[in-house]
Amino acid sequence: MDNLNVANLIQAIAAGAHLIYVPTENERYTEGVIARAAAEARLSDALYVWICTDGFHHGSNTVPDTADASAALDFALAHPGPALFLMKDLAAFWHDSPYLLRKLKTFAANGGARTLVVLGQNESTPPVLREDLTVLHQGLPTVQEIHLYLEQALGRDTLLSGISACDPELLGKLVVAAQGLDLVQIERAVRALRPSRESHGEEIIQALFESKRQLVGRSGIMEFVVNDTSPEKVGGMENLKHWMTRREKAFGMDAITSGKRLPKGVLMMGVVGCGKSLFVKAIAAHWHLPLIRLDMAAVYDGTFGTPETSLRKAFRTAEATAPCVLWIDEIEAGISTQGFKAEGGAASRVLGSFLTWMQEKTAPVFVAATANAIEMLPAEILRKGRFDEIFYVGLPDPAAREEIFHIHLSTQQIDLTPFNIPLLASSTRGFSGAEIEQAVLSAAFEAQSERRPVSQQDLLGAISRTVPMSVTMAEQIKKIESWAFKRAVPASGQAGN
Repeated sequence: MDNLNVANLIQAIAAGAHLIYVPTENERYTEGVIARAAAEARLSDALYVWICTDGFHHGSNTVPDTADASAALDFALAHPGPALFLMKDLAAFWHDSPYLLRKLKTFAANGGARTLVVLGQNESTPPVLREDLTVLHQGLPTVQEIHLYLEQALGRDTLLSGISACDPELLGKLVVAAQGLDLVQIERAVRALRPSRESHGEEIIQALFESKRQLVGRSGIMEFVVNDTSPEKVGGMENLKHWMTRREKAFGMDAITSGKRLPKGVLMMGVVGCGKSLFVKAIAAHWHLPLIRLDMAAVYDGTFGTPETSLRKAFRTAEATAPCVLWIDEIEAGISTQGFKAEGGAASRVLGSFLTWMQEKTAPVFVAATANAIEMLPAEILRKGRFDEIFYVGLPDPAAREEIFHIHLSTQQIDLTPFNIPLLASSTRGFSGAEIEQAVLSAAFEAQSERRPVSQQDLLGAISRTVPMSVTMAEQIKKIESWAFKRAVPASGQAGN
């Protein structure tokens, strides 16, 4: 399906598309695109806009007796000569009316030089019309369009011009921050700031990012993650850190942060509680990119349409927020071989949509996926080229456990001097990072309840009371390690090996 922009709409009209459907959540912006297309196609004088309360508007005039949807279609069918009809509310009526559907099919068959564009909020269309409808999804402005718009905005506003003069790179920064927003949202973000003489460019950039955060929240299936994690807060994972550093050197941090040369993605699989999700946050924070989490359960629960519709909406939202990191946590919960049996055709379509998007996406969206049971994933996901690399995150080695103790004791503002960290590390053989964190928290709680500092004995006591997953899930962990031995790069170990 093509995106709605001036060129695609003119091309569709020239190709004889009489019925066009545009699912959109920004009616004002979409109407502006259609109006510009009408002007370029020399149809401005023949543009009619219909709303259910008033009927057709032609310029400043209202066409009488066209408020009823059926009467409005009669008017369109009887109109002589070329015309472009934009019907904003028709999608609210057409599912339950065979009369409207028949008139639309008649229009599609006998449209001549007339085109009717219907706006709606849902992707679903009446089955009887699908052979007659051309579907154009609401597109987003190109980088060139955003650059031109912001350049004109900076030129019109004297205060913005002054801010831009103080920072010659401001326009480029604003263009990057505004990618994925439509022009109406960009205008609203800039106006909401109401710049004063004390304002600076960073405030405008933050206003644009806030617009993106709200956009993600409205999707319902995605979460904008507030994130200040850094690689220093992750113990071990030398190979994974080395991989990230190598890409910074190869592509340049500025290019990665701006999305110009953002890597494709990474898949991290392994034992629960060993820091996969934490490292996703570290990647986003280190590259100064917004982090968006996709809830695969919400994709399948039907609240926001069919699973494949929800997934496409998620991808469009991620692209609208680009450059960004898209975090797909426990990807096997939504895309798995078992899911094909349980969900039938829906799971196959979700897999197809995901693979197609991963292969063809041009927006700077870095996909960071985590999996606990990677053997459940279809082979198509694991094929070379889908992700830049697949890493296995196993239980931390002694050096990593020492590092993890340092991190969590420091986070709790506990003085490290009295502690024998190597002894603690050797006492937690087989522990995950999450289990070490809980041992530190438990020891801190015990000491706080007695109003005294945390001691080595508190930590050893908490460790002794913990039965790690390496014991309770020994068979599953061995199975995961066996699968990953020749199929994934170990996240920990000598960096660069």
